[in-house]
Amino acid sequence: MLALLGPSFGESSQTLTTTGRDVYFLIDVSRSMDATDAAPTRLERVKYDLGQLCDTLPSDRFGLILTANESFVLSPLTADHDALKRFIRDIRTNQQTGNGTDLCSAITLAHQKFVTDSSTRLNARAIVLFSDGENFGTCSRTNLSALRTAGLPLITVGVGTDMGSSIRQGRDFIRDDAGQIVRSQLNRSFLQQLASDGNGQYIEATNNRPYIRELASLLMAQQGFRIDQNQVSVSSNKYFYFLIAALVLLTFDLMVTVRTFRL
Repeated sequence: MLALLGPSFGESSQTLTTTGRDVYFLIDVSRSMDATDAAPTRLERVKYDLGQLCDTLPSDRFGLILTANESFVLSPLTADHDALKRFIRDIRTNQQTGNGTDLCSAITLAHQKFVTDSSTRLNARAIVLFSDGENFGTCSRTNLSALRTAGLPLITVGVGTDMGSSIRQGRDFIRDDAGQIVRSQLNRSFLQQLASDGNGQYIEATNNRPYIRELASLLMAQQGFRIDQNQVSVSSNKYFYFLIAALVLLTFDLMVTVRTFRL
């Protein structure tokens, strides 16, 4: 019974080291992200998973960049995850088709933000792109090589499936010029090539795969400088002393026979 109570006494010293991590999330908000092959939609799946990632890495700074035919910063790097989650909940797809999705402009914008922000230089840094891979912009190899030089790995997360899905527009579906229903599919090869050129890694967000843990591990593996180190005193649970005593007494009880006499 004493062992089950978990008695703690005595103190041991542990060293806690904190490494700064700064990450910009690039979120594709083009109309194709309304496809339902990732339930409930591709964008809603990304929004939910980002909330989970914020909870998994509570001490990191995150920023948000939205991209469709144009890219803009929705939130600069911040450690206020509650505020970040409010921004994430309000994200909607861009209803204006424009000239098509330009994912590479978002990558360039994130690179510029890191280069001009001196507070990130000592931290581990990364760029994470959430998209189905449908891209109509031009990705310059020079810009992607600049990510390597700056130590900014580009992690791409593919959202969608090979089978793809149609996209609702009111009571109908989006159709092409011939009147046929457009079917949006995951462009895996493009996202894999981006990750390779950007010195990062490709991850796929399928409905039956908990990829957030894998993504969190990749981010935690990024090397940065130590920004804080503390000595912490903690009490140790000494339940095993009482458990050993109980086992010794039980063994003694089994081995030794005590005879009683009735008068």
